[in-house]
Amino acid sequence: MATNTRDMACTPEDVFRVLANGWLYPGWVVGASRMRDVDETWPDPGARLYHSFGVWPALLDDTTWVEEWNPPHRAVLRARGWPVGEARVTIRARTTPSGCQVRIDEEPVKGPATFVPALITTPMLRWRNAETLHRLAYLAEAGAG
Repeated sequence: MATNTRDMACTPEDVFRVLANGWLYPGWVVGASRMRDVDETWPDPGARLYHSFGVWPALLDDTTWVEEWNPPHRAVLRARGWPVGEARVTIRARTTPSGCQVRIDEEPVKGPATFVPALITTPMLRWRNAETLHRLAYLAEAGAG
């Protein structure tokens, strides 16, 4: 499992406001390039985001759904990225004296990526999620959502 943390100059509520707006997903998730649709019930458990990843003309359509939603402390998402597979992404936020600290854990749970040794996947996921948290910080600190 790959784990990243980032201190942000905002509240956990600011972070979860961004997460609650499904249309902002490509703004903070590295690799997501566009949104096709967002379930009206997003971010309730079971609700889905319909997104694409990649670069035109090589775009792949996929989905992400909510497994757990406990704002402003914890969200668990199941992100599909076929043909690579699926990952469970857990996002936690906690208040700090200067704002909040956000932690993201990502673990491949289905598909070909589960057969790749963690020695290879973990550094790649940590690199990608460092940028993901960087982007999430920009949105949350600016009051997006």
